Amino acid sequence: MSKIGLTTQIFIGLVIGILVGWLAPETGKALHPLSDIFLHLVKSIIAPLVFATLVVGIAGHENLKSVGRLGVKSLIYFEVVTTFALVIGLTVANICQPGAGINLSNVSAGDAGALAAKQPTFAEIIVHTFPASVIDSMARGDVLQIVVFSVLFAAAVSATRAEPILKLCQSLAEVMFKYTGYVMKLAPLGVAGAMASTVGQHGLGVLVCLGKLVGTLYLALFLFIVLVLGTVALIAKVPLKQFAQAVREPVLLAFSTTSSEAALPKALLAMERLGVPRNIVSFVLPVGYTFNLDGTTLYLSLAAMFVAQAAGVQLSLQQQIMMMLTLMLTSKGVAAVPRASLVILAGTLASFNLPLAGIALILGVDTIMDMARTAVNVLGNCMASVVMARWEGVFGKESSETPLAETPTAELALSASSH
Repeated sequence: MSKIGLTTQIFIGLVIGILVGWLAPETGKALHPLSDIFLHLVKSIIAPLVFATLVVGIAGHENLKSVGRLGVKSLIYFEVVTTFALVIGLTVANICQPGAGINLSNVSAGDAGALAAKQPTFAEIIVHTFPASVIDSMARGDVLQIVVFSVLFAAAVSATRAEPILKLCQSLAEVMFKYTGYVMKLAPLGVAGAMASTVGQHGLGVLVCLGKLVGTLYLALFLFIVLVLGTVALIAKVPLKQFAQAVREPVLLAFSTTSSEAALPKALLAMERLGVPRNIVSFVLPVGYTFNLDGTTLYLSLAAMFVAQAAGVQLSLQQQIMMMLTLMLTSKGVAAVPRASLVILAGTLASFNLPLAGIALILGVDTIMDMARTAVNVLGNCMASVVMARWEGVFGKESSETPLAETPTAELALSASSH
């Protein structure tokens, strides 16, 4: 199967798992350990990957200081837009209830009640975000605490110009990229085990709920494009017809390959041809690949709510807001990792005491969802480059800057995408 792509292998695993669970329910239930092994390996990625990528992403972006105004404007725009993406994801998940009707086998009603009963105060939540021991945080997989430590650590690395530490983190990130690739090779087995166990336990009816999850995501992404990106385009006076023609190829490439990085070179050239100066597009697009993953952040909020609903856990508004803030931070910096959203989702679920079994269930249809969210990631970043050019008053003007391939940020992004 070495010549068959991972996406095809996952679909094969999905079909085999469904058939085994349907035709031989007891055998299907016995395959559950395959899913557990895969999930354990995914969980082992979280701490070192989040730490390394955040440190490199923050301490390695020295050009943020030199571009100053553009950097601040871009980051403000990224955070505002991704916040809207998260809000739409949570809202649609609460309305459509895609996880209703699924009873994750490893979470009993008593467990769900105990989890739902844990309602920490706002002060306790804030205090909990700051780690007393980062080693303990990593051992427990508390992603929010890891993020807080990583941000402060990266600031210290940047302030002291500790190049050896930065290079160490870059090497660690590269190792974790490769490690993630090894783990993802086991994804078809994990999917097969999860689906066989789930269908064997609950019957074919569970597939209807997974179809509902896919439909809910596509609806939420459509609403985001129309309501958020559409409004942004009108405010910034983006020439929609020309923009649509320019982004068509990179967005279709991202959709078909489920890789934002595969579309980066074409997106850079397309936006420059549209009228975004080189110095703008070569900064905004690569940085956006770290800080502006609209489709991924929306998907993460919806998927986390799906797992909570499937586990029978009622999250309060306060918990959902805290989850949104957690995802806003943890979704940064890992765009170059294949199916990185699953790693981030695993960390978020662990932080909120939600069962990781939901990930194995989602993974069966993740490729279908990955195509849409990746396309929206690319679309959102292309829009951001045009908005920044408009904001700077240079859209459509000729630029005499150095070629894209020679800019430091483009080098960093293209280097990351090679992983």
